Amino acid sequence: MSKAGIGSILVVAVLAAAYFLWPGNDETTRGPSARGPVAVIVHEVGRAEYVEKIEALGTLKANESVTLTAQVRETVTRVNFEDGAVVSAGDILLEFTNEEESALLREAQANLTEAQKQLERIRGLVAKGTSTQARLDQQIREAGSARARVEAIAARLADRLLRAPFAGLLGFRMVSEGTLVDPGAAVTTLDDIDRVKLDFSVPETYIAALKVGLAIEAKSAAYPDRVFKGTVSTVDSRIDPVSRAVTVRAIIPNDERLLRPGMLVTVELERSRTMEIMIPEEALIQRQWNNYVYLVDENDMVEQRQIEVAGRRLGALVVQKGLSEGETVIVEGISKVFPGNPVTRQSSRGLDDMVTAED
Repeated sequence: MSKAGIGSILVVAVLAAAYFLWPGNDETTRGPSARGPVAVIVHEVGRAEYVEKIEALGTLKANESVTLTAQVRETVTRVNFEDGAVVSAGDILLEFTNEEESALLREAQANLTEAQKQLERIRGLVAKGTSTQARLDQQIREAGSARARVEAIAARLADRLLRAPFAGLLGFRMVSEGTLVDPGAAVTTLDDIDRVKLDFSVPETYIAALKVGLAIEAKSAAYPDRVFKGTVSTVDSRIDPVSRAVTVRAIIPNDERLLRPGMLVTVELERSRTMEIMIPEEALIQRQWNNYVYLVDENDMVEQRQIEVAGRRLGALVVQKGLSEGETVIVEGISKVFPGNPVTRQSSRGLDDMVTAED
């Protein structure tokens, strides 16, 4: 046989081998359709309740907060509290030197007592006609002056006592017994945190959804497993012209005193609650900027459909366009099928099996 004949035979042999070894020409590698229908898990498209929420960051403030200061230049004689103490309204926290005022008060009280006795005596004399009305009027003025002096000294004496203006939690003690303090010197802080204020900013586009009494949920990194519930108490009357946001204030009960002023928390509040077409998130196929799903038609054949997603919440997608109620989408087995592929419905999920926005 000539060399040309041998060469022709070799070419034919190579082409034959390439045909049988080429991917897709083997019965074991030709694709899903060659092996028959593929078992998939599907979901029936339907409507579910969708809660659209507004998310923001906020800072906590005490319901009432004050830095307690001295009102007089005096020496501290007694400290009646410790760091972090819980106090009631009116509790005496600090006492200053008051010996001089106490002595003056006793003197003024004695003078007032004597003036009142003289007033009663002169009234009796006027009633009998043995004294004049002018003398009575003068004694009334003297008794009034004595009473005013008692009240003035009592007020100065009260300034030597530092009282809690409201119930709350004290901060650090900044003075000790024997300290000479000046007016305005800080003594400690007092915060009412049985409930706390939460201030946060919301874009002006959401202002129509904001109203007093709206429920909010707050979370803090300090307590990752806790959700603190509260209500909106005030919506600011002005919108910031720079950020185009409005400040919202909510009140959160804080009976356990877990939340402290200055904490940063995440906030969620409900914008709307509607019934929307929703599908499980695992049904979504993303290709570049487009979203698709695989549907199963009445003949159990796979169809590809482009959809528009309007929102998502905890494993569920809100479909704005592309799907109708009653259609069936594939949620498991997507990687095994392609458009036109026959499938077998292994099991079906309903709306009750889908994670909704409320979960």
